[in-house]
Amino acid sequence: MSKKNVLIVILLVLFVDQVTKIYIKTHFELGQELVVFDWFKIFFVENDGMAWGAKLSDFSAHISDKTAKLVLTLFRLVALAAIGCWLYTTIKKKSAHHLIYALALIFSGALGNIIDSVFYGVIFDDSLGQKASFFSENYYGSLFHGKVVDMLHFPILKGYLPNWIPFVGGEYFTFFNPVFNFADVAISTGVGLLLVYNQRNSSSK
Repeated sequence: MSKKNVLIVILLVLFVDQVTKIYIKTHFELGQELVVFDWFKIFFVENDGMAWGAKLSDFSAHISDKTAKLVLTLFRLVALAAIGCWLYTTIKKKSAHHLIYALALIFSGALGNIIDSVFYGVIFDDSLGQKASFFSENYYGSLFHGKVVDMLHFPILKGYLPNWIPFVGGEYFTFFNPVFNFADVAISTGVGLLLVYNQRNSSSK
């Protein structure tokens, strides 16, 4: 697989990811939703932490939210560099195409979310109670302290859990509840391809 094809994959993912995020930021207020189908909604939320909205500051009272956000963003940059090196090595070694595609998807998805974390705090104003402005002078954060934009919500199943289930019986649940973005889709797809690749390698030994 050529470097040109890898670059096309990365740029395509970044384009779709950033265009959708910028559109949501400038056309939706925070918390606003658009019901497309009963099982699919456009629901604008912002993630200031890791997966599921968790923050490093949630695990220690000695870490402020601002410091936790900076540490997380720097960690993501280091991880992105490591993935980039891995991708470059696989291309140079002319490894299997699906391995290269997998790493390209993970890299581009990670880069898409890092763009939010690094830059969105200084190019958008707040989305709370208003539609944000692009390249606003009243930006909501600072460099390396942006929030990741999420908007894809698939509440496929909704209802109450049976009472016989321990601890959570009778509680209302939604499946699938997390809200995510196109970059997350690219990362998840890439990880899925990696698992398939590893499984095939294990089976062939």
